[in-house]
Amino acid sequence: MIEPQSARILDDAELVHQAKEGSVEAFGELVNRHDRKIFRLTQHITRNREDAEDALQETFLKAYSRLSQFAENSQFYTWLVRIAVNESLMKLRKRKGDASVSLDDPMETEEGFVPREIGDWGNNPEQQYAQQELHEILDRAVHSLPAPFRTVFILRDMEQLSTEETAEALNLSVSAVKSRLLRARLQLREKLNRHFQRGKLSC
Repeated sequence: MIEPQSARILDDAELVHQAKEGSVEAFGELVNRHDRKIFRLTQHITRNREDAEDALQETFLKAYSRLSQFAENSQFYTWLVRIAVNESLMKLRKRKGDASVSLDDPMETEEGFVPREIGDWGNNPEQQYAQQELHEILDRAVHSLPAPFRTVFILRDMEQLSTEETAEALNLSVSAVKSRLLRARLQLREKLNRHFQRGKLSC
C-alpha cells in the first residue's frame, strides 16, 4: 500500500515495486501518471480516437498482467511506450489489413513533412489564423508519414524521449532511430518547402 502519511511523491520505480507486491493503488497511480501521454501517443499513431482508446486500455491491461516481467532497472514509462506502440500498430493492421505498418518492414518512400515543433501555439491576435492553419498542416504532415518514420518522430520529437529511450521503446538500434528520424525530417521539410512556395499559407 502507498503510505498515506508520507507527503513524499513516490517515483515510478517505487510504485512499480509496490504494484508487484500486490498494491492495486500503486498501479492506479502509475496509470494516472502516464495515461494522458500514452493516449496522446496512441492517438498520434492510430489517427482514430476509438482505436487510440482501445490501445490505451490494452496497454495498461497488458502492463498490469506482465508486471512481473518488467525489469526494474529499466524505466517504466519506456516499457509502457513499447507496449503502447505495439498495441497501436496492431490496431492499424486490423483496420487497414496492411502489414507495412510494422516497424521492422522496409521503409517506403512517401511524401513526407518535417517535424512539427511542439511549442507555444499561443494566441497572438495578428498571427492566430496562420498559426492555426500551420498547426493543421503539420498535423496532417506527421500523420501522412509511413508508420516506421511517424512512430520514431512522434516519440523523439513530439514526446521528447531521448534517442536511447526511443531505441529501447521500439527495440531498435540507436543508429536505426537516428536514420529514420533524419529521413522523416528531410521528407517533411521538402514537403513543407513545396507548400510554402505555392503560397498557400500567408504569414
